[in-house]
Amino acid sequence: MPLDGAALAGVVHELERLLVGGRVDKIIQPEADEVVIGIRAGGVNHKLMLTANASAPRVHLSGAAKVAPLNAPLFCMVLRKHVSGGRVLAVRQPDFERIIIFEIENRTEMGDTARKTLIIEMMGKHSNIILTDHAGKVLDAIKHVPPSLSAVRTILPNAMYEAPPNRGKENPLQTKLDVNTLAQTGIAQAIFAKYNGISPLFAAEICARAKIHPEAFKLSPEEGTQLTQKFDEAMEKIKNNTFEPHMYYSETGKPLDFTPWPFLHYNPHRAEACASFSQMLEKFYEKRDTDYRLQQRTTDLRKLVNTLLERARKKAFTHEKSLADTHNRDTLRIKGELLTAFLHKIERGAASFTAENFYEENTMLEIALDPTLTPSENAQRYFRQYNKQKRANAALRAQISQNNDDIAYLESVSAALQNANAEEDIAEIRAELAGQGFVKRRPLQSGKKQPKQRESKPLHYTTPDGYDVYVGKNNTQNDQLTLRTARATDIWLHTKDIPGSHVILLTRGDEPSETAILFAANLAAYHSKARESSNVPVDYVARKHVRKPAGAKPGYVIYDYHKTVYVTPEG
Repeated sequence: MPLDGAALAGVVHELERLLVGGRVDKIIQPEADEVVIGIRAGGVNHKLMLTANASAPRVHLSGAAKVAPLNAPLFCMVLRKHVSGGRVLAVRQPDFERIIIFEIENRTEMGDTARKTLIIEMMGKHSNIILTDHAGKVLDAIKHVPPSLSAVRTILPNAMYEAPPNRGKENPLQTKLDVNTLAQTGIAQAIFAKYNGISPLFAAEICARAKIHPEAFKLSPEEGTQLTQKFDEAMEKIKNNTFEPHMYYSETGKPLDFTPWPFLHYNPHRAEACASFSQMLEKFYEKRDTDYRLQQRTTDLRKLVNTLLERARKKAFTHEKSLADTHNRDTLRIKGELLTAFLHKIERGAASFTAENFYEENTMLEIALDPTLTPSENAQRYFRQYNKQKRANAALRAQISQNNDDIAYLESVSAALQNANAEEDIAEIRAELAGQGFVKRRPLQSGKKQPKQRESKPLHYTTPDGYDVYVGKNNTQNDQLTLRTARATDIWLHTKDIPGSHVILLTRGDEPSETAILFAANLAAYHSKARESSNVPVDYVARKHVRKPAGAKPGYVIYDYHKTVYVTPEG
């Protein structure tokens, strides 16, 4: 759900209760579009986070430890000058908009009392954090908006602050729903278009509670009454601060959405009641921000691995073409041998010689000759060409084998990047690639030690009947799990001929159930390149039948005596 007027009303109620009367302490600006303000209120130190990030603008209390840059940005310095040490007088939400305003009273350098207004506008790419004086003059903003960027309003120091245009929408807290005045579009869209702060999802939820399809155009009198009643009930909840913040999760366990109270829309998704809006928003966006940061941090590695794979595949094509050119090398040897056998019959200076090919019955073979060479020299020339192609064939086969190993390894790294869910996972994969010579190790600054990296841990699951299952997230972990953690009787699983994770089912010496095998096989399929496929083949075998060839790359093993099951991956 977008952070709309309903959700922000819950945030404002929470912040008003906890922060009004508190004093502003430390102010930092850890990101270009983010500010964290320390406020001590009621004997408690709170950290208020404000972000004007275009994809996730928000305001809430935070427990995250943010790091201030060495040099504070200008906007941060302006905030420190005007609001540090000030007292929070009020927190409000004007006209049910996606705006939160903090009224802060402070002392000037002359000792006079002065009020400042800190405004957070949460409107997608137009989101901003703006500081004004008591008269509404902009002191500064985290994003400057000159006339060249917007013809609607200017946000620059010394300009007068103007609220964003509301396009004629009404405040739903100050009016009654009149179904007869709604636009002739789908009911949910008409509610969204008419009122401030109501997102399309919130409008659709009101329709769902009234048992009306959100895209319905016309309502019966009974449906109009029911819709009005449910609309009024929602607004009364907001006016009375009757909030029950909930977070919903997808089938794979990832945060799906959040709501100010339970929504019918998200049945039967797993719901979690949250103690506060701040807790809910921080938890929701923490995972989303982590995923975003991981995506950014893996971008260069993904590009590198894809480039290396493309290069290796092109090399494989070139090698195979060159290898095909050596397939007729035995013909060169045969020509040399025939010339040697019939030296006494070959005239010096001849351009060719036709000999009986005693390697094939009743066959004559015409052999091209270099007229400038003797018959013996022509025979030796064919032997040299044969030996050259023989050596080239052996070298190409070795190169093809090595290149195929590189392709298999890089595809396993690509699968590992898909499974990475923490920064330490990315660090391990980068170190692994460096160890294999695919990337350069990052040089240390003079006099500095290698920073200690947190160790990445394999994923752990429990089968329905109580067996432990571990899944490697990269080739280093795969080797660790398979070669050092697993016992001889534990079950090793891997997708058949498909890059993916090693999976270990700890059997405790028992014969594992079919349920446990299928559970572990599903994990092997899900944590592989076949995640989006169906009927994925997964091999499984006792760990004692799995071995690693000498000199093999990380994650590469061979095995026998295995069985195969087919599963459709589910997260």
